[in-house]
Amino acid sequence: MTATATAANRRLMIVAMILTYMMFGILLNSVGTVILQSIQGFGISKGDASILEAFKDLPIAVVSFLTAALMPRLGYRRAMMLGLGIVGVACALMPLLSSFWMTKVLFIATGVSFALTKVSVYSSIGLLTEGKQAHASLTSIIEGWFMVGVLAGYWIFAWFINPDSPADPVWLRVYWLLAAMAALIVMLLACSRMDESAARDGHAAADSFLDMFRLVAQPLVAAFLVSAFLYVLIEQSVGTWLPTFNREILHLPTTMSVQAASIFAVSLALGRLAAGLALRRVPWHWLLITCVVAMALLVIVALPLAGQARPSDDMTWARAPLAAYVFPLIGLFMAPIYPAINSVVLSSLPKSRHAAMTGLIVVFSALGGTTGSFITGQLFARIGGGTAFYLSLLPMALLLLAIAMLKRQSARAERAIAAT
Repeated sequence: MTATATAANRRLMIVAMILTYMMFGILLNSVGTVILQSIQGFGISKGDASILEAFKDLPIAVVSFLTAALMPRLGYRRAMMLGLGIVGVACALMPLLSSFWMTKVLFIATGVSFALTKVSVYSSIGLLTEGKQAHASLTSIIEGWFMVGVLAGYWIFAWFINPDSPADPVWLRVYWLLAAMAALIVMLLACSRMDESAARDGHAAADSFLDMFRLVAQPLVAAFLVSAFLYVLIEQSVGTWLPTFNREILHLPTTMSVQAASIFAVSLALGRLAAGLALRRVPWHWLLITCVVAMALLVIVALPLAGQARPSDDMTWARAPLAAYVFPLIGLFMAPIYPAINSVVLSSLPKSRHAAMTGLIVVFSALGGTTGSFITGQLFARIGGGTAFYLSLLPMALLLLAIAMLKRQSARAERAIAAT
């Protein structure tokens, strides 16, 4: 195969990976909107609605744990196609079986599919790049486009919601569009090619499964997993409950509540795309420490503004409380953390171990997401949304300590490699 053909295949595969990731950005982060619509349309309580995150995240954790180390045998490209096929069928069924139990089935399917997809995408990055800088750059770009998908999802879902009757099940028609998108991306992946031979190490299936346990024993990996768990706990607690926060605390109309949450997604997208440039000049640990401190300061500044919001019959974007614009900017500072810590640990391991490591990443990310959403949902119901978001300061403080621990273990790993 010529160099030109190889470069063209690489570009096509990267585009297919980006579109696949954007598709799951739309679905995974629709939980907040679906929670709001389930409360209004299906008559579900906040406590019951808070379990939707678990229906998404627990399958991600279980499937990643059971299949990640075996993914090279299935093939990363085929695993992405399988995941998109599963979620496409679930989306097609959603408007046909309009009910809260079907939303649970949809998020189970989404969780299973994303487990296959994320392991495949993250493992493929190592096959398509050479060197730590290239790895970190492509990781940030793909995660940035994931957030573009999240942003698009807020507006796509809001477009299908009836502003005069938010409980109208017409909003479920959005899933016909999503099913069609999944089918188109499967076709693109079918036309893509990627050399996956470097991902296969010849281990027996049992040895591949045990790789994840061996990795956990490494201090660098353990420090990373703590960092990833805490980060996703914070991000999902904010992202999932932001539409409800906008509706109940800031008193925005339902459609505006969903659309205003897109500011958070814009912030994350811009932050992750910009992180690729910043990390070339700033040591990763100093950038991340600065970001966590800035997140905490924004919480302290923005939430008192939210407490001043008052209901209005003629709420418009011009009349919206300042907190509706300020608080979601926390995403700018959250953004660099996740791709940076993922790249630090993955680029320190052989490519044949990336699938097993990505499995651990997905498991602990899923557990962090479920924990954050559930705790925040319970706090929303018991002490109110403003106080619930104030309590995010605690995991932020713990994340600072985890990043410092990750930096120390990363430096030790680098010294060990240099000594060999």
